[in-house]
Formats: sequence, structure tokens, C-alpha cells
Amino acid sequence: MRRVVRVKLLPTPAQELALADTLRVCNEAATYVSQVAFGGRDSHGRTGNKIILQDVLYQDVKDRFGLGAQPAIRVIGKTVDAYVTLRSNIAEGNLGLPSSRRRVKAESKPVVFRPNAAQPFDRNCLSWQHDAGTVSIWSTHGRLKNVRFVGDPDQLKLLATHPIGESDLQFQNGHWFLIATLTLPTTPVVEPAAGFLGVDLGIV
Repeated sequence: MRRVVRVKLLPTPAQELALADTLRVCNEAATYVSQVAFGGRDSHGRTGNKIILQDVLYQDVKDRFGLGAQPAIRVIGKTVDAYVTLRSNIAEGNLGLPSSRRRVKAESKPVVFRPNAAQPFDRNCLSWQHDAGTVSIWSTHGRLKNVRFVGDPDQLKLLATHPIGESDLQFQNGHWFLIATLTLPTTPVVEPAAGFLGVDLGIV
């Protein structure tokens, strides 16, 4: 079972500048990947899969934007995910009919990422020091160590006791956050014993 936990970061002024530059550069790189992917669409308008784009653009993205190996991979993955979401919205009719202005606009140009759009990191780019209440995170200014974080005590306990997958760096309303995805054990289904009675109390 997946669970999402959000913690607030309390970076120093220098750390905050590094985080802001990291989001800016990563999103510039993602927009670049998007433009290349959009230009290489097939006859069905598909932008290719992550493996193809990674093979074509991995070194280019690293060299052009000065990204490390894992951040470059995460940037390409984020771009692919954006197109998967776009195709899903189109298929579900969320952008209107084929001739609608909104759908035509969405299909006629590459996806563009905001300078401060969230950026995913994996365990190679980010590590948690739960006892100290800090994280170490890759940035375009080098590895940022001892970045403080705070959160709800119950959620911090979950964070410290379960495997952490991808974590998204997010800037919202002047504050910094990490959105961590946790893997929790699935609750086993229990068959009721003979004579079990369920009662509807009529409570919403």
C-alpha cells in the first residue's frame, strides 16, 4: 500500500537559493526534453517512451544543464510522465472534443514546465536523517547537507519506520516541502467468523 507524507523544509538562506536554482535548472531541462520529444512524435502523436528518450537525451541533458546522472534520469522520467498524463486526460475527454480549443491547444505544442514546478528525487539524490530531523539532497550547487525538516509527529513516525520511495521537492506559497511516497504493508483481509453480524448505524 502506498502512503504520501509531506514535510516542511526549513532551509538556511544559502540552502534556499540552491534549492530554487535546482528547481529552475531541472525544469528548464525538462522543457528541453519535452521539446525534443514533441518534435519526434510518431504518426499517432506519441512522444516515445522513457527508455528511448533516456537513450537519446541522457548525455545531452547532463552536459547541457550540468545535471548529475540520477537527476538527469529523473528529469527525463518527469517529462515522460507529463505526456502520459496528457494522453490520459485526452483519452478520458477531460480536454474536450478533438476540435475543442482547449484540446487543440494542448496537442499542438510541447509541454512546458514552470520554473518552480516540483522535481522528483530518488534515494540516490536524497537521504533522510530521521533522528536529526534533517535531509541531505542533491542540488545544482552541490550536495546540501543538514537541511532541517518538520512535520506532524504521526507522519514523521511513518516516515522513519517505512521504506521511502520517490520524494518530490516542492515550492508552494513561499515555503519548501518534500512529498515522500512510503510503502506500507497491505492489511490482510480477514474472513468473519461464523455468526458474524454487521450493523449499519446510519452514520456518514
